[in-house]
Amino acid sequence: MTTTSDPGTRGMLTLDELRVLVDAGEIDTVTVAITDVQGRLQGKLLGAEYFINEVAHHSSEGCNYLLAVDVEMNTVDGYAISSWESGYGDLVMRPDLSTLRLTPWQPGAALVICDVLWPSCSPVVQSPRQILQAQVDRLAERGLQAFAGTELEFIAFDTSYEDAQRSGYREVVPANLYNVDYSLLGSVRVEPLLRDIRNAMSGAGFYVEGTKGECNFGQHETTFKFRDVVGSCDNHSIYKFGAKVMAANAGKSITFMAKYNEREGNSCHIHLSFRGDDGSIVMAGDRDHGFSELMEHFIAGVLDALADFTYFLAPNINSYKRFVKGSFAPTAVAWGFDNRTCAVRVVGKGPSLRAELRVGGADLNPYLAVAAFIAAGLHGMDNELPLPPLVTGNAYEAAVDQLPTTLVDAAARLESSELARKAFGDEVVDHYVHAARVEIDAFERAITDWERVRGFERL
Repeated sequence: MTTTSDPGTRGMLTLDELRVLVDAGEIDTVTVAITDVQGRLQGKLLGAEYFINEVAHHSSEGCNYLLAVDVEMNTVDGYAISSWESGYGDLVMRPDLSTLRLTPWQPGAALVICDVLWPSCSPVVQSPRQILQAQVDRLAERGLQAFAGTELEFIAFDTSYEDAQRSGYREVVPANLYNVDYSLLGSVRVEPLLRDIRNAMSGAGFYVEGTKGECNFGQHETTFKFRDVVGSCDNHSIYKFGAKVMAANAGKSITFMAKYNEREGNSCHIHLSFRGDDGSIVMAGDRDHGFSELMEHFIAGVLDALADFTYFLAPNINSYKRFVKGSFAPTAVAWGFDNRTCAVRVVGKGPSLRAELRVGGADLNPYLAVAAFIAAGLHGMDNELPLPPLVTGNAYEAAVDQLPTTLVDAAARLESSELARKAFGDEVVDHYVHAARVEIDAFERAITDWERVRGFERL
C-alpha cells in the first residue's frame, strides 16, 4: 500500500497490495462502481477474494438500465440504449485498477471505479466517464493534457436522512444556525463531521486542501488539490458518496442540492487548465492579460458554447433556482479577472493561470460538466475565436448574453446545438436531452407545497 508520506496517494492500492490485505483479513469487500447519468455511484459490493480472482481481470456486469433511469430509479421509456423491447440486458463494468483504493468510511472495504462497455467490449458512449475520456482523447490529439479541481459545497443538518424524509424534509435542523462564511467558530462547531470527511478522503487517495464555512446555515465546502481531469472527477463522485455515508453514520445528513432554500445555493466551481503533453505551460504567454493565444481562444470558446452546454452544468429543475442575480451564482455569459460575478473567472498567473467556471451547482455530474468545459474550449481553439471584452465590475448588470433560465430552455438549446452534436455525437446529445425531458415531465406532473400553501384556502 502507498506510504503515508505521499499525499494524494495514501490509501491507493495495487492488486498485489489488495491481495496482501485480503490474506491478512483486513479487507473482505470490494465495491465496484460506475457513475450514472445523475453523477451517482452505482454498483455492487463483492467478496474481496472473488474480485481478485475473477472480476479484476474479467469485469462484472450490471443491468443497462443504470444509465437510463430517473433519480428515483424508475425505468423510463424513450432511451435508445435500454428498454423493455430490448430486454434490459447487461452492460459490462470493467475495473480501472488505477482507481483501486481503501474506503475508510466502510471498514474492511476497498473501491474501484469501472469503465462501462457493451458485452462486445465496445464503449458505452453515453456513459459519463466515457464522455469525458473522449474529450481527453481529443486534447491528446492536439498534444495537450487537462487538469481540474472541483470546489463542492453542501449543507449539513443535525437531522438524519430518515427523519428528514419522514418529515417531508420540512423539519430539518441545519448544523449551524447562522451565516458561517469563513467562520472558524462555525466550522469547529461541525468539526467532528468535517474532520471525519477530511481524514477519510485523505485515506482514500485524496490530497485534501481543507474545509471552510459558507454563507447558508450549515453550509460548508471541502476542497482537494487539482489533478488530471478523469481522476479529479472520479474523486468528486467518490467524495459525494463517502461524505453522505459518513453523515448518515453520524446520525446527520448533508445535501448537495443546487438550491435547498431561498438563501445561497450549493455551487460546484470547476478550475481547469491545460498543459502540453510534456508538461509545458500553454495558457500563459506574452499577449494581453498575460495570456497565450491558446488561452484567448479557450476562453472565447467557453463563452460561445456556454448557453448550448448549460444542461451539463445545471441538469435538474432545481439547478436553475440558483441562478439569481446578486447570489454569487452567475447569470451573465462573461469573463473577468478574479470577478465572482462572471461565469468564467480567470485566476492565477504564469504557471498557475487557469479558468474557473462558476456556473454549475453541486448537483452536476462532474464528468459531463468537465467534458463540456473542455469541449467548449476546444471549440474556441480549433476555430481561433477572438477573446471577448473583459468585464469589470458587476457582470449581473453587464450588457452581455444571459444563461438559459430553465431546464426546458437548456434542453432545447442542447438538442438544437450543432456544436454539441459535433463535440459529443448524436447518441450522447439525444440521451441527455431525453434525461432532461424525463425530469421536466416528472416536475410538471407534481403538486408542490408552494401551490398548496397559496391555493388550499385562498383560491
